[in-house]
Amino acid sequence: MTTTRRTFLASAGAATLAPWTRGATQAASPLLSVSTRTLDVKGKAAKVFGVTGASGRQGLLATEGDRFSGAIQNGTADPLIMHWHGQVHAAADQDRSRPDGGALAAGAHDAHDFLLTPGTHWMHSHQLTEQQLLAAPMIAREKNAGDVQEVVLMLHDFAFRAPSEILAGLGGSPAHGGHGGAAAPQPRTQGHGSMNHGGGSGMMPNMNMTMPGMGHSMMVHANDVTYDAYLANDRTLDDPEIVRVEKGGRVRLRVINGATATVFFLDTGAVDATCIAVDGSPCQPLAGRRFPVAQGQRLDLMLAIPADGGAFPILAQVEADTRLTGIVLATAGAPVARIGEAAREAAPHATLALDERLRALHPLSERKPDRTYHLMLGEEAGYRWTINGKVHGEHQPLEARRGERVAIMFMNPTSMMHPMHLHGHHFQVVGSRAGQFSGPVRDTVIVPPHTPVMVVFDADKAGRWFLHCHHLYHMATGMMTELSVS
Repeated sequence: MTTTRRTFLASAGAATLAPWTRGATQAASPLLSVSTRTLDVKGKAAKVFGVTGASGRQGLLATEGDRFSGAIQNGTADPLIMHWHGQVHAAADQDRSRPDGGALAAGAHDAHDFLLTPGTHWMHSHQLTEQQLLAAPMIAREKNAGDVQEVVLMLHDFAFRAPSEILAGLGGSPAHGGHGGAAAPQPRTQGHGSMNHGGGSGMMPNMNMTMPGMGHSMMVHANDVTYDAYLANDRTLDDPEIVRVEKGGRVRLRVINGATATVFFLDTGAVDATCIAVDGSPCQPLAGRRFPVAQGQRLDLMLAIPADGGAFPILAQVEADTRLTGIVLATAGAPVARIGEAAREAAPHATLALDERLRALHPLSERKPDRTYHLMLGEEAGYRWTINGKVHGEHQPLEARRGERVAIMFMNPTSMMHPMHLHGHHFQVVGSRAGQFSGPVRDTVIVPPHTPVMVVFDADKAGRWFLHCHHLYHMATGMMTELSVS
């Protein structure tokens, strides 16, 4: 097996992610350029997209306090809608993935200038071209990160088929213009009645409430798309990336799930791990060796490399499946054995168990919500995924005034988990069937089947912000609404 350094790796004081240029609104070398590239996937050439910096590497690495300032060039032949996922300092007009945001024409450029949100974040298209790897890390290293080696692990699900072909084979159709299409077998159930949302009383609802359709008679399933491969930093376990680490050293592993339709369980194997942040927001340290990471979510783990050294696979297993991808951390001279692409047992289904245990390091202040919304996630015939019985385009926006505290209760009587993502804001996970708790601060939350999940956030920026399922085939066929902050 060939050992390479083709990795998103930053040792103390040395970064290999794309550098960025300060103050350039249209430079000869743009801040980022979106274009096509070719990967070798299981011995076959695959034409995919990339987001490249001036160094020629994918993505962006900066430091807390830096600004995202420069030109974004669309070097593809198609209109482009980019989303700066997790960048809560970006004003509404700095992100095209908004209602009426339009698309960046082929060959054109956008000028951006906003303060980067510290932590592990990422960028991706708000079209199904994300399925073709139009995504990359977008990280502002925290000033208190310390003198520790950093490794970025970006996960993808991959198909040689075009997203439109996947959508056509699954019976879905786009429910809104300019944002993509869908994929899956025939739906398992008819639609559910909507639950109206509106101003709340300021009291938190009973998280053990029983709701129509929330029983357990419906079979739960995952993975509605059959993929050809699963990638970790653009590679499969046929030829995994091997990252050199030090005996007895510490590694901060920044995990980004850039998959379109796949949840992974991140397993650190023989290496002790401590979760120190999720979705770029610090949490109280929580030890473990296996962590779920849904589409759009991020996970920062502090790893303790054994003093004796060796080769240590860091594997990502597909939800409810045996398939694997991953990278290998290896000390100097350690032999690296071939790794199979299937685990002995299938992974479980994703639940909210991790968030029920995590505690935010900087929780929201104690305050009653000014508004409470109840959102019923729905599944209808024809691969139609809804919120309160409506697809995007039929939706009624959630409304708030700037400065208000907003609570959202997600209810999921469908057969699948939905990772729900809110643009422009971070929220705190504060309730589930386990009761009320001071959970992590996130921008994407797992909403398991038959489980209510409560989040709260402060509407601190005016604008219109999407709220959608980050299973992008669900989003593209309707499971998206918007938050309007005046």
